[in-house]
Amino acid sequence: MSSSMDVLRKFAKFVGPGIMVSVAYMDPGNYSTSVSGGAQYKYKLLFSIFISNLFAIVLQCLCVKLGTVTGYDLAENCRRNLPRKINLTLYFFAELAIIATDLAEVVGTAIALQILFGIPLTWGVILTVLDVLVILLFYKPEEQSMKRVRLFELFVGTLVIATCFCFLLELFKINIPHKKTLFEGFLPSKVIFEDKQALYISLGILGATVMPHSLYLGSSLVKPRLQEHDMKKYGKVEARPSLSAIKYSLNYAYAELIISLFLIATFVNSAILIVAGASLFGQPDAADADLLSIYELLVHYISPAAGLIFALAMLCSGQSAGIICTMAGQIVSEGFLEWSLPPWATRLCTRLIAIIPCLFVTLTMGERGISDILNLSQVVLSLILPIVSAPLIYFTACRKLMTVPDVYGENNGTLENNDAVIDEHTPLTLERKKLEADFTNSRWLTWLAVLIWATIGGLNCYLVGSFLMGADVHF
Repeated sequence: MSSSMDVLRKFAKFVGPGIMVSVAYMDPGNYSTSVSGGAQYKYKLLFSIFISNLFAIVLQCLCVKLGTVTGYDLAENCRRNLPRKINLTLYFFAELAIIATDLAEVVGTAIALQILFGIPLTWGVILTVLDVLVILLFYKPEEQSMKRVRLFELFVGTLVIATCFCFLLELFKINIPHKKTLFEGFLPSKVIFEDKQALYISLGILGATVMPHSLYLGSSLVKPRLQEHDMKKYGKVEARPSLSAIKYSLNYAYAELIISLFLIATFVNSAILIVAGASLFGQPDAADADLLSIYELLVHYISPAAGLIFALAMLCSGQSAGIICTMAGQIVSEGFLEWSLPPWATRLCTRLIAIIPCLFVTLTMGERGISDILNLSQVVLSLILPIVSAPLIYFTACRKLMTVPDVYGENNGTLENNDAVIDEHTPLTLERKKLEADFTNSRWLTWLAVLIWATIGGLNCYLVGSFLMGADVHF
């Protein structure tokens, strides 16, 4: 019993990063696609949500491994290990993904403010810059203060819990007479492959779920706990975590991430589709609903309270996702380019880059423009994901990067202060095994990651190609 309690107490110290990563998988950009799926196919596309989250878990676990073992996030590893031209190209696409993602958060928050408080869309867009102030006040990882990091994680976690609670209330508002049909939705359905529109929506769910910026975020959020461990044990923090810190953290970080994504991201995205399937199934005006239309449909077909709860959920998820996206923007800029700007300037620039085009569309095109720019952002994200995820698979499969020297003799080796030089050409002897630890992906994990990458890339290209050819595609 004591051992179990020790494990739980240690696990509690790692709760936070997974919750923050899960925010990227439940932003307002997912809502219209999930509502369209539920309205047209009831619960049959729940499998698409489930498999999308499984794909996300594999990629995010690779992010955790990369950040933990190397001590550098994905953007920093790109700068350190790739040619400059490739690095700059990846930075361009990563920054484009940040902007496209932030557009969805800005739109969702602005529409929620309009519904709840009657604030015009233009002012709602401007007010979304306030989440940057929250980051400036609470999140300062450069100070290496775990108290401040945990306070920030608690704040974001509160917004996440509020979002989950709102959708839990939505589920209580609907009636599902045949529960078996609901649970069967999580199993593969032939309708996905027989109906072209169902396939389009499924691919839209996949594209809206696995977000590019979450890869940079997930590989960076692991750092504070590694640094805390090394500071307590050795009194100093190196660029690369000690072998002790890696072994102390890695499995718990995996567990916290997987549990968070299943309990939060899978639940929220499934709840959206379930509510739509139970209340809007068969309603033709729900198939192409934007965020404001979804609110009006819920008010009409369920109750005014259901509409308000949806708007509140959109506000909480939009704010939390906006904060996370701004953090990812800072990680990308500093990692790829080594920006020398103060952190507050980096965050503010990242936020303004997203808000300015959204504000321009709001002023010139109104609500219709807001809907169009949201759809366009999902197209951009679908195309960028395979580009930014390829280096992640390459790095975690690279033995040179994923092999950790045993600086402090924790494997009973003799390496002290990096005196011995070990690389991929050093014979794999028993003595070498004592001098290092190899965290390279196994062959099956590498092939699984490549398969997921190829599947996401191929399906997203097919989806975007169909969209460009004039098909009625939902993103």
